Amino acid sequence: MGKNDKNGANGSKGLNNSPLARYRIYLQLEKSLSRNTLDAYMSDVNKFRDFLREGNKEILEATIDDFRDFLAALNDVGILPRSQARILSSLRSLYGFLRLDGYLENDPTELLKTPKIGVRLPSVLSVQEIDDIINAIDLSKPEGQRNRAMIEMLYSCGLRVSELCNLKLSHLYLSEGFIRITGKGDKQRLVPISQRAIAELEAYRIDRDRINIKAGYDDFVFISERRKKSLSRIMVFHFIKELAAAAGITKSISPHTFRHSFATHLLEGGANLRIIQAMLGHESIATTEIYTHIDRTRLRQEIIEHHPRNKKAAFR
Repeated sequence: MGKNDKNGANGSKGLNNSPLARYRIYLQLEKSLSRNTLDAYMSDVNKFRDFLREGNKEILEATIDDFRDFLAALNDVGILPRSQARILSSLRSLYGFLRLDGYLENDPTELLKTPKIGVRLPSVLSVQEIDDIINAIDLSKPEGQRNRAMIEMLYSCGLRVSELCNLKLSHLYLSEGFIRITGKGDKQRLVPISQRAIAELEAYRIDRDRINIKAGYDDFVFISERRKKSLSRIMVFHFIKELAAAAGITKSISPHTFRHSFATHLLEGGANLRIIQAMLGHESIATTEIYTHIDRTRLRQEIIEHHPRNKKAAFR
């Protein structure tokens, strides 16, 4: 019997019986943490709780895949590896407590790797791999065309997943070839949209018009067929993983992978780094410069593979 069952009959305890309330008391009384440190721990825990709730899960139901998706989501919104490691440390503390206090038999964070601190080159998809993912989408399903449009928007416009989920119809200027994006810090930017992405969006509008959208969500571009409202980030994570598997892609990818691929392909095509910075909505050029590392790595690989001095001589 878990602690929830054991203490549930004591109505006078109220919310103090909840796992998170008991964990807060544990940090305060047994760990003797300062108020600021305590608040930092709980802020990290609440971020994960809110993430789980987007997928209709609670803290005690989390699996290792949920933690991996959460870390990918943190990376997607620009949280640096050092901060990711700190948040993961808070979650390890929580789940260690939940196991020791009888809420869980096993700690789901035990097999989770801590994000490496330092420059990590992101995964990049080739154009062919992106096309393979798009072609793996089943257009006979109600959400099929929506998913095609979403993948094309992530790649063609280099959007963050949060920017995709919050995209509004009133922010589309398709006849002018632009969309208006509200990025981090509520900063807005105009991003060019390709003709292919426009075609996918217009095809999706036919399916979207058939949905009885809930009040308050009418202006969102991408709508959940089942929930009748805007998509959550975790839903986008899940369907991209499914599509990658269906396409036979073995790389570890997330929605942010399409943004990385967008920037890398622009750089390889000769685009100016400042232009890429503006397209991505990076405040600092230093953030954009990671793509030059990717380009240099590929350049070195090309030289090794194709330079005559690196080829084995046919005759001795």
